[in-house]
Amino acid sequence: MTARESGDDSNESTAAASADSSRTGTRHVCRDTGREQGLIGKYDIWLCRQSFREMARDIGFRKYD
Repeated sequence: MTARESGDDSNESTAAASADSSRTGTRHVCRDTGREQGLIGKYDIWLCRQSFREMARDIGFRKYD
């Protein structure tokens, strides 16, 4: 019987998350709020999308019409 058949999906997701973080040795979080979801990591920004919207102009991004 597999974990999926027994209905125990929490072990699979936890194992996948720990394997991902152990692979690189670090876990990325927002530099401003500490959130883990909605991260923008391009150009090593590492801000959540809410913080990015607030800081984008200060960082040098422009909004095009």
